[in-house]
Amino acid sequence: MLKYIEEFGKHIAIAGFRKAKIKDVEELLKIIRKEKRANLEIQFFDAESVATWQHLYFAVLNALTAFKNKENISKSLAMETMLYASAQRQIRKAIKLLGIKPNSSKMAVLIIGEKPETVKSALLMVSKHVNAQRDDAVLGLSEEKAIIIQKTFGISDLELKTVMRKDGLEKALTDLVIERMALLATQR
Repeated sequence: MLKYIEEFGKHIAIAGFRKAKIKDVEELLKIIRKEKRANLEIQFFDAESVATWQHLYFAVLNALTAFKNKENISKSLAMETMLYASAQRQIRKAIKLLGIKPNSSKMAVLIIGEKPETVKSALLMVSKHVNAQRDDAVLGLSEEKAIIIQKTFGISDLELKTVMRKDGLEKALTDLVIERMALLATQR
């Protein structure tokens, strides 16, 4: 999915991959950094802990706002997005919660750039290197994935049931994760 965030003049791509076979995460990241253009940001996430594409979209919005207001924790927009997506202030914890690992079989990638062609080209480059099938369905929610996300973000059954009274599971869980990210911005 490609979206334009007019307020910041940025185009973003959010994509999912399944059946990933990552032997060495550091090696993959090194290859991607070497091949990506200078004006692009690329971040990988374990899709099992991503509560729909909206989760990553709002993480980007929060990260862009943090940079605009000079309230960013990280020096890179990609890492700031990881911090928001994980609702953590510490990079190590954020990566542990949402970063890809050698056993990650489902992954999400987020690409941020100024031109849509550059973002699309970067997505093709990433697709070539991740050794996985492109499938945005991994960003959706299943009951099993909902349990993982609940645990990752410390969402109680009661809290989820309360929010679910007006919405279904997917919307309720996504809203609660986005709320956790919003709380991060207030902790500055």
